Amino acid sequence: MALPNKPLGELPAVANPEVVEHDVDVLIIGGGMAACGTAFEIKKWAPADMKIKLVDKASMERSGAVAQGLSAINTYIGDNKIENYVKMVRNDLMGVVREDLIYDLGRHVDDSVHLFEEWGLPVWKLDANGNNLDGAQPAPKLTEGGKPVRTGKWQIMINGESYKCIVAEPAKTALGDENIMERVFIVKLILDKNKANQIAGAVGFSTRENKVHVFRCKTALCACGGAVNIFRPRSTGEGKGRAWYPVWNAGSTYTMCAQVGATLTMMENRFTPARFKDGYGPVGAWFLLFKAKVQNGLGEFYANSDAVKGELEKFMPYGASAVTPTCLRNHLMLNELKAGRGPIYMATDVALNAFLEAKKAAGLDEKEVKKYWKHLESEAWEDFLDMSVGQAGLWAGANIEPEKVGSEIMPTEPYMLGSHSGCCGIWTSGPDEAWVPTVDGPRSHQYKWGYNRMTTVDGLFTAGDGVGASGHKFSSGSHAEGRIVAKQMVKFCRDNASFKPELPKSAQEYADEVYAPVKRYLQHVGASTAADVNPNYCKPAGIMMRLMKATDEYGGGVATYYMTSGKLLNICLDLLRMLREDAELMAAGDLHELMRAWENYHRIWCVETHIRHIEFRKESRYPGFYYRSDYPTCDDANWKAFVNSTFDPATQEWKCEKVNCINIVETEPWI
Repeated sequence: MALPNKPLGELPAVANPEVVEHDVDVLIIGGGMAACGTAFEIKKWAPADMKIKLVDKASMERSGAVAQGLSAINTYIGDNKIENYVKMVRNDLMGVVREDLIYDLGRHVDDSVHLFEEWGLPVWKLDANGNNLDGAQPAPKLTEGGKPVRTGKWQIMINGESYKCIVAEPAKTALGDENIMERVFIVKLILDKNKANQIAGAVGFSTRENKVHVFRCKTALCACGGAVNIFRPRSTGEGKGRAWYPVWNAGSTYTMCAQVGATLTMMENRFTPARFKDGYGPVGAWFLLFKAKVQNGLGEFYANSDAVKGELEKFMPYGASAVTPTCLRNHLMLNELKAGRGPIYMATDVALNAFLEAKKAAGLDEKEVKKYWKHLESEAWEDFLDMSVGQAGLWAGANIEPEKVGSEIMPTEPYMLGSHSGCCGIWTSGPDEAWVPTVDGPRSHQYKWGYNRMTTVDGLFTAGDGVGASGHKFSSGSHAEGRIVAKQMVKFCRDNASFKPELPKSAQEYADEVYAPVKRYLQHVGASTAADVNPNYCKPAGIMMRLMKATDEYGGGVATYYMTSGKLLNICLDLLRMLREDAELMAAGDLHELMRAWENYHRIWCVETHIRHIEFRKESRYPGFYYRSDYPTCDDANWKAFVNSTFDPATQEWKCEKVNCINIVETEPWI
């Protein structure tokens, strides 16, 4: 159960918090869509005496990337072929993906969508005449033959303001409130004292009470989302911290797994989405449902011109796909801006008026046309009120009527994630089935080693944003992946029934490590008259500013139009090394600052892996997301391969390596 909201002000932290120890079989870390999928599914397969605990930094009803709501489910296979889903993902992520993981997800994802509708999520349907019912009128369910309103080949529209609440409720009911701990931030995974490469526990702290929680477990799921605020946002002043991706995602999934030796993959990939400027409002429904197009400042619809063909051919054969990859759409936009033909507008007015003219041409009388116009206008606004209220507020505050004028769009700062149009994450085992390739060598090169979605560390699983090289899962796919993991974790526990986890340190030693920033603050706060300015420590806010400045200027952020080079990347790595040293002197006077301090630790580690991978890959695999000026194009001959990296906890050294990318589904163009 979630603890009550904080009293006025932040809760001061104490030097010696209460230490609580827990012994469980299965530990689920996270509360987003993936963790909800695991929580919902796992009790079906677990024996009655198996102890399962879910620990979430937030509250499950509004935790994760879907917290505010969503206007569409972006992955629903329906009548499509799963093979075509694999080809779509492969195409959008520039050819380097784990096709076994993508295919496996494709054959399970629809079942999660059907569950969402069963639980009460309104899914938009078409009536017998092909008219849109908007999810507000009775219609057959998807499982009963109902036809969803598709905004593209893979997306279906929903009324999704309460999407996460609807998904969280059955997860909490299935697992039981007594097995759920909310407002507890897990900050460190722990390997077993006696058994090499075996997960044995985790440690975290309450953000509502002065308590440290130490867990011993046989198996763990780490599904804490991706990373935001690792690059400097475009927004400043009162908008500082406004971002497209949830601000509480601190790269914890990648950092905690890497620190215990789990192999990472494709951490050079980042997602730099084009969004409505300043409000970060989503563009998907406008592009797909309303068929909007982009214009430059001269009024030209540049993306549809013949001139772009040659530009795209630099990175992939034009015509290899019916859909230009997301990063290359960004690339075309950036070219317009750098040529002085900005700003870039989504022609919202043109799109809505085109719909209206089509209805007039179809013979609707004036009264029907006016009714349709109001309905269309309502749909357009609802898209934002479902999932990005701030965008609607920004339009209202700036006197913008998107049905009358175009709206400016802009690429955002970069994010790291593995379930949207990005593919960074952790190297995991695929299904233990004959069609999945068998590869010799260490686990960091293999495609399967017994337990589906298990990392290279025994007993440590991940899902959603955590699983690398297999993007385009979105919310439904993350939930389905969590359900896949649930069965595998139960199987791992049964196969290792005699394993008794033992931690290398005492619970008090872990508590002292977690609360080190608090102890430092209390020891030195009297050395100055201002608590935020002290010769003995630094505060989390300053560390975050330094991180963002380093990555923005040297790691390919908005300041350089996402351009970097080997020289700049190595400067960035030097700055991060110094930053990591100085971060050991962070201090926290209350629980909120303690959370910020640990989020900073995770962000610094996460972004260091990102910079290491970009430096190792000698090409620009994702133009529009980032560029290397010294290797400005894609190099399929040498780099159509995964970049994997592994941190050795014993030696404290990193190893990056190139791993073969194997095509499973036929490689002719996806249509």
